[in-house]
Amino acid sequence: SRFGASRSLSVECAAWGHGGLAPVSMNTVEITSEKEGDVTCVYLKGQALDAGSVTRFRQSTAPLLENDKAFVFVMRDLKFVDSSGTGALLGCLRKANSEGGNVKICERQPNVRALFDLVRMNRLFEIFDTKQDAVASFSA
Repeated sequence: SRFGASRSLSVECAAWGHGGLAPVSMNTVEITSEKEGDVTCVYLKGQALDAGSVTRFRQSTAPLLENDKAFVFVMRDLKFVDSSGTGALLGCLRKANSEGGNVKICERQPNVRALFDLVRMNRLFEIFDTKQDAVASFSA
């Protein structure tokens, strides 16, 4: 019913803390990076790397992928990844590989680990338990 739809929208907006205003996705990802020798460590922090955040993710990682070749994506502070997020990560891997580089992943949350296992991301990415192991693997 019309009342039900309106009420549902109000509840959804209230859950986002907007008091009935248009909902805004809270699935933002903070992306920071630092160099460790020749390796760029990219830290992903936030609720989700998903359809609502992949555009910003791509915009933030594009300059890094243009300038460097060795990447470790540190995911310890990222709570969720969906198919859009895995696609964005694969895009980074393809770009790095095309330039003679590589992307490795480390420190995944349990639910991210479960998704990666389900879709067999370990067949495409080298995945490590620690950042130190991932960084060291570039010089091995």
